[in-house]
Amino acid sequence: MKQKLHLLLRIVIAIILLQTLRFKLTAHPDSVFIFTMAEMEPYGRIAIGVLELIFAVLLIFPKTAWMGSLGTLGIISGAIFLHLTKIGIEILGDNGLLFYTALFIFAGSFFILWNERKKVFFLGKFL
Repeated sequence: MKQKLHLLLRIVIAIILLQTLRFKLTAHPDSVFIFTMAEMEPYGRIAIGVLELIFAVLLIFPKTAWMGSLGTLGIISGAIFLHLTKIGIEILGDNGLLFYTALFIFAGSFFILWNERKKVFFLGKFL
């Protein structure tokens, strides 16, 4: 059961990351607005989109899932921080959907990393 949940979570998070790419990489007005508020437009939007693509691919494969989850934790921590400090929880009338999705991705990535901790050379010995 735990392995199935682990696989399902990796796939769901990868799909969410891949789904948001079309907004970031095509300069969708909502994405441009968000990254302008965060003072990261356009280079931050493009760089984060590329990193999310890389991390989504890494999440899919069992041997690299720990790298994908660790990278996703880093990116999504920044997103949560920006929501709380600069851009707000509700953006363009979304009722906080982006923020709550970021929290889900953070929790899911943490769960994946925790399950993969023995594969991480600098964590496996200590945890």
